[in-house]
Amino acid sequence: MFQKKYRSIAKITMQNTMAYRFNYFISLIASLIFILAMFYLWKSIYAGRTELAGFTWDQMKSYLFITFLTNSLVSWYSETGISRKILDGSVAMDLLKPLNFQKARLAETLGSSIVEGLIGAILVTIFVILFAGVIIPDHALTYVLFAISLVVSLTLKFSIVYIFSLLCFWTTSAVGIAWSRAAITNLFSGALIPLTFFPDWLKALASILPFQGIVFIPASIYLGKIQGVEAIQMVCLQLFWVIVLWMVGKVMWNWAVRQVTIHGG
Repeated sequence: MFQKKYRSIAKITMQNTMAYRFNYFISLIASLIFILAMFYLWKSIYAGRTELAGFTWDQMKSYLFITFLTNSLVSWYSETGISRKILDGSVAMDLLKPLNFQKARLAETLGSSIVEGLIGAILVTIFVILFAGVIIPDHALTYVLFAISLVVSLTLKFSIVYIFSLLCFWTTSAVGIAWSRAAITNLFSGALIPLTFFPDWLKALASILPFQGIVFIPASIYLGKIQGVEAIQMVCLQLFWVIVLWMVGKVMWNWAVRQVTIHGG
């Protein structure tokens, strides 16, 4: 459980997200355009077909809305916050505070995600109403496992974003790093295309990487493609990668912070 100081950071970030909501809405509009483009692309692909790679059209529509929901939990604005601190030098001030930099950034992400997730959930509901046929799970356990998986997905994505952002200690721009991270994550998480559509060699590669825990695992649980013990195992796999990447982030921070020079100190 977070200490009080980190809960305070989360609360302040949540208030800032609501106060400066225009920044978030710009990011949200981009996500909406992306998901609508994907919707109509897949609609064309499914024309005259009832099933592809084990996915019906109704299942694919559900998969797309889960993709939007998971991606909206950590917005582009939230993601670039860490890199901005590093590039503008304000990270030096964080070194003077009695805070763990990694935990503080996670608290900020969780704070903004409460607001962003709520807005995303509302838009998903509208999506479901407008596009009838989206699958709704029948079992309460599915909702519970999906909710847990979604929360772990958020932490997992934060860990990946955090690690990539720390690379800004060795660069003068965050744009290339952010776009590279987004490209890799969207491909191997299943955000662009479900992993079951991949050729065997690429599917095997994706299965040993942490990215599948961001979209593909939560979506598979929601759609009932993995159930019971297997679903619990997949959530445990997500948690495993969260722990591994958290430790990688700690090691990278301890190494990267040596690049910071504070004049007079």
